Amino acid sequence: MPALQPPSGSEPPKLPDEITVFERGWLSSNSILIDSPEASALIDSGYVLHSKQTLELIEDALEGDNLDVLVNTHLHSDHCGGNAALQHAYPGMSTFIPPGLAQHVTTWDPYALTFAPTGQTCPPFGFDAVLVPDTEIRLGGMQWQIHAAPGHDPHSVILFEPKSGVLISADALWERGFGVVFPELEGADAFEAVGKTIDLIESLQPKIIIPGHGAAFTGVAQSIAVARERLASFVANPDKHIKYASKVLLKFRLLEVQSVKLATLIAWAQATPYFVMIFKAHFAGQDFAEWVTALVQDLIKSGAASQDGLIVRNA
Repeated sequence: MPALQPPSGSEPPKLPDEITVFERGWLSSNSILIDSPEASALIDSGYVLHSKQTLELIEDALEGDNLDVLVNTHLHSDHCGGNAALQHAYPGMSTFIPPGLAQHVTTWDPYALTFAPTGQTCPPFGFDAVLVPDTEIRLGGMQWQIHAAPGHDPHSVILFEPKSGVLISADALWERGFGVVFPELEGADAFEAVGKTIDLIESLQPKIIIPGHGAAFTGVAQSIAVARERLASFVANPDKHIKYASKVLLKFRLLEVQSVKLATLIAWAQATPYFVMIFKAHFAGQDFAEWVTALVQDLIKSGAASQDGLIVRNA
């Protein structure tokens, strides 16, 4: 899921020649292309609204060659929404996903996959194999370690290439934090898993991190310190995380529709199971419309949204 703050804007570090990062803001995750004479692979495919752009970027980068492999670090809609379009464009491509939700992909259950509960869209796709943690996979002529990275998503994986020191961290670690800890919204204890995943990343000693959102970065120790500080604040005050997560879900909706009447946004939230679940568990003493309106006002104060009369706009 996207963060509320924009990318840092700093110049990305020098990556191996085989690696190209398509960074497209916060509605779509980063898509990482690894291309070599041996094979080509794409890690994460972005959100469905950007599928046409994803295809154009891949076609341009590969100069007409086929895409051989598609890998998903986890199955949130902003990371796998372009899968179906890529599978249609490259029918010979192999798709790898983390194992945790594989059965729900096979039967295509948008509720179990959290697309319907979060009010997001992901066209059905298939897969050929799963990414087994503590094994390796060869992508674009490079050998990558697969590591389980629960926390943000219980089934997420991260990919590490020790020769170059490049880590594809998905939403387990950003330059200034990490993704919403979704199991916590569902009543599960997952902050400890976030901490263990941060410890794992530190133990790998990566030189360059390509996060799920934002530019690649090298200040790994500083980013880990920021993430631990942020985690500690959420552990000390879980309601802070709940409120943050609620605003992220609203911001994602604004990124998708760009502008919407406030009443329509409130109605969308009322029809979105995740919002109802959060409200009933943590804010039931409030009026639902007033609660959503207060979240919108927080987004406006932070510069993440603007309002013109009854219209709320993405900013």
